[in-house]
Amino acid sequence: MSVVASYPITLESPFATLPELLALNARYRADHPAVIQDGQRLSYAELDTQVNRAAAALQRDGLQPGDAIAICAANSIPYAVLFLAALRAGMVVAPLAPSSTADSLVNMLRDSAAKLLFVDQSVAQALQPVTGQIQIPLLSLDDSQPNTGFSQWLADSMPTPVELKPETLFNIIYSSGTTGEPKGIVHDHLMRWSHIQRGIAFGYGADGVTLMSTPLYSNTTLVSFLPTIGLGGTLVLMSKFDAQKYLELAQEHRATHTMLVPVQYQRIMARDDFDRYDLSSFKMKFSTSAPFHGELKADILERWPGGLVEFYGMTEGGGSCMLLAHEFTDKLNTVGRPLDGHDMRVIDEDGNELPVGEIGEVVGHSIAMMSGYLNKPEKTAEAEWYDHTGKRFIRTGDVGRFDEEGFLTLMDRRKDMIISGGFNIYPSDLEAVLRQHPDLVEVTVIGVRSTSWGETPVGYAVLKPGADTPAEHILQWFNGQVGKTQRLNRLILTDELPRSAIGKVLKRELRDQFQAEFGVLD
Repeated sequence: MSVVASYPITLESPFATLPELLALNARYRADHPAVIQDGQRLSYAELDTQVNRAAAALQRDGLQPGDAIAICAANSIPYAVLFLAALRAGMVVAPLAPSSTADSLVNMLRDSAAKLLFVDQSVAQALQPVTGQIQIPLLSLDDSQPNTGFSQWLADSMPTPVELKPETLFNIIYSSGTTGEPKGIVHDHLMRWSHIQRGIAFGYGADGVTLMSTPLYSNTTLVSFLPTIGLGGTLVLMSKFDAQKYLELAQEHRATHTMLVPVQYQRIMARDDFDRYDLSSFKMKFSTSAPFHGELKADILERWPGGLVEFYGMTEGGGSCMLLAHEFTDKLNTVGRPLDGHDMRVIDEDGNELPVGEIGEVVGHSIAMMSGYLNKPEKTAEAEWYDHTGKRFIRTGDVGRFDEEGFLTLMDRRKDMIISGGFNIYPSDLEAVLRQHPDLVEVTVIGVRSTSWGETPVGYAVLKPGADTPAEHILQWFNGQVGKTQRLNRLILTDELPRSAIGKVLKRELRDQFQAEFGVLD
């Protein structure tokens, strides 16, 4: 089946690239809207022209195929243009999180060996204390810096064509750093082509409208960005997520697709006016990156038109699972089954493969695997597991088990599992119980140090608006629901849980905060 009628590239082609598909869309769908944000829009012809100008500017500035550029900014049309331009010029993109500390950004710039850094005004201000440590040119994506603005930087010429091969590097995406130092995860064009190929099965195409509120530096976002642009749809960008604004845009633009992290779904579904918006245009909604609870999935299926798909996987690649929640309503507490061509297994602490039903670390193999962590061969080796035939797998760090039908149920991250008095305690089990309290809207459980038990569980929770139930009452209720070994040592009420930009609860931050405030418990 062709991407668009009369295209010379088909989805069965062994390899194609996003820049090629963009050029075809510009030729065959010149006037179709490609990207929309805050009233500004570019057609495919206009997008392709700007991408060519930016690619030519990169070449004019002396960058060569294989060189890296870094982008650190909120979502914007220039961000999308620059990302696509770097790919067309054969360069690799290192998209960096604006929420990173200035020192962390400096370290990632050095690690990626980026030749140029593009920022918006907010990031430029945040970098002022460390500008002396940044030895590469800094350009403004939002034209906020005089003489270095994006519109002035663009060239008025065509770029020199560059051949892109399957192994040509596409991006360096840095891990969130929620469990340690951020690591540069390297992907190539072949892996990204597989994401575009997969898009047609989910209804991406020429009549699609994707509403995107997650950041472009995240792999979560790219999984939706690539098939939208590659298959000729329309991308509606949000620079920052807001539940009301999201619903307004979805209704206005008749959105057909979206990628949201679970906490965004939670905040949208919690709005009193949710049912007043017309969301009948939706074909498919996606989620990934954080635990997605079965009760929330059920609510979405009941009240939000269109299918719901959950992806489970890692930015590093390896094996991925998919749950078609609208088809398997009895499996909402799982993350689905491995995708076609994805080999996923469960291993014990010694690296031995475990049978169906046993709990262990999840590992996976597929065509969609990182080349490795940039400049960190030892970290790459730690992330790999090989079966008895020498087949390479990526370790997820997640603990789970497969059922007889092949569906995967996740327990927790290995690093988040609590060992208390010799018993393995999975925070997700405790969170599932705590979440049932009618006065709580968000919950999490961490393990903290204990002289008596080694570790002991502590809960953090956010009260629903208007609720004033004391923490002691909730703690007493919870401990009456669980076994003795699962009881919480204490429950702490907070205004909000610390989260990454893609919605993951920052448990390490909570552990550090608890340690600083309370020390080691008895």
